[in-house]
Amino acid sequence: MTPAYLDPRSGETFPLDTPRWCGTGRAPLFITDLPGITRAQIDTTTRSLWRYRAALPMQAADPITMGEGCTPLVPRSLGGATALLKCEWFMPTGSFKDRGASVMLSFLRQQGIREVLEDSSGNGGAAVSAYAAAGGMRATIMAPESTSLAKTVAMRAAGAAVELIPGNRQATSDAAEARAATTFYASHNWQPFFLQGTKTLAYELWEDLGFAAPDNIIIPCGAGSNVLGCDIGFSELLRAGAIARLPRLFAAQPENCGPIAASFMAGRDHKVASPVLPTIAEGTAIAQPLRLPEVIAALRRSRGGAIQLTEAEIAAATLELARTGIYVEPTCAQAAAAFHRLLAAGAIAPGETTVLVLTGTGLKATPRIAELLGIEL
Repeated sequence: MTPAYLDPRSGETFPLDTPRWCGTGRAPLFITDLPGITRAQIDTTTRSLWRYRAALPMQAADPITMGEGCTPLVPRSLGGATALLKCEWFMPTGSFKDRGASVMLSFLRQQGIREVLEDSSGNGGAAVSAYAAAGGMRATIMAPESTSLAKTVAMRAAGAAVELIPGNRQATSDAAEARAATTFYASHNWQPFFLQGTKTLAYELWEDLGFAAPDNIIIPCGAGSNVLGCDIGFSELLRAGAIARLPRLFAAQPENCGPIAASFMAGRDHKVASPVLPTIAEGTAIAQPLRLPEVIAALRRSRGGAIQLTEAEIAAATLELARTGIYVEPTCAQAAAAFHRLLAAGAIAPGETTVLVLTGTGLKATPRIAELLGIEL
């Protein structure tokens, strides 16, 4: 079957030859199910996520790539058990968002798009800015006015037009959607091609582990693109007969802003009332995640779960990782905090293979981490 855009809520499909950012009635889109690949189809001559190009819905003759992917998988003892840390900040712009930006902008450029609009709390905007520059495309990035200077400077340095929007993250999303009438909206939260990039994390973990799936993957979760990427990628591998079962996926969110976890724990498929407060895990502070029902379905399909973490737990995990040499943003240190909680609850066992997805470098969160250390800047 020819790949197409898919609205999973209505079943409506649209051809890939016309670029889209949403379906009828502004429904978020996916790509129709793909068959997956076997190890023989990996392009072992390519050291980037494009080694898995056979698993993607389109063939990119000239992908926009800067060596993204192929990130380290590092063992660490945490809470008396060994976790495997997937160090996704080992990418050109310092976060996992490079996977999605590379694939999304490569395919959009192939569809004829030359100028894009993105809204972001930081890492997504930095990635889209850099990959747009690498691909000869123009980018406008809308970001909350509270966004880390380290991230907005990176966007500007890449040549993007940056607009800082007053209010919370949702206000920025609303402003970007209003602008989408005049500039093609390449939002990492809306674009199904972005998820095709994040799914390469699943393929890479499969290859890292000797062509096997881990038992558990703990993922910092805002809008859920890594949860959905892992669900899509491992489901394809299952479909291809390359693995025997799906890994369990666990979403880690802050108590201060964790709508996906709140809904999952309430046993609901839709958003339930939950706090929207400031959090040191700013990269996951998404109050209105577009794909909440699909993220919850992915967690359930994997027999996984969701965890809400206190600010104190997130802070402690950030410093714990740093003191093992792993310097990451508080946003992704949530995975380590959740590992402790899940071990203590008996939800995962010390002897299981558990991957913690660490999504962004601590260099982008210097003011936050300085506060944790009591340092005045």
